[in-house]
Amino acid sequence: MDLSNLKAPIPNQKNTKRVGRGQGSGRGEQSGRGHNGQKSRSGHKQRAWFEGGQMPLQRRLPKFGFTNINRTEFRVINVHTISEFIEAGKLNKTITLEELINSGLASEGEKVKLLGRGELEHKIEIEVHAASKSASEKVEAAGGSLTLV
Repeated sequence: MDLSNLKAPIPNQKNTKRVGRGQGSGRGEQSGRGHNGQKSRSGHKQRAWFEGGQMPLQRRLPKFGFTNINRTEFRVINVHTISEFIEAGKLNKTITLEELINSGLASEGEKVKLLGRGELEHKIEIEVHAASKSASEKVEAAGGSLTLV
C-alpha cells in the first residue's frame, strides 16, 4: 500500500452536484451561477491579470531602461582560463584568434576581450580584439606581449 492507492472512506466520498437539471434539484434555473452577467455566460474566461476594466498594472508602471543598439558584444576570456588551457595542452604560448576558436574559447565571428581575473605564470603572445588594463599588465608582467586586432 502506498499513497497512490489511498481512497477516502465511503462516508467521505461525496457525489458531484448535477447542475441545470430542473427546479426540484435545487440547482436549476441559474445553475449556481447567480443572475445575469459575464460570469454567468458559457465560454467565459477571465485572465488572471484582468482587473475589471481598471488600468492594468503593466500599463500603470513606467517603462525604464535603455538598450544601446550600437553596443559591441565581446566574448570575455579571463587570464586564468588561458593559463589553464596552456597547462592542459590545448593552447600554445603563441595564441591567435584562430587558436581560440579551435580550442572552443570563442566562436567564429565573435570579438574577444581578455580580462584580468586570475594569475598568469606563462610567457604568452596573445592576439585579441580588446583587453582590460589589468589583463594587459598581467601579460606584460609575465614577460609576454598583447596584440590588439
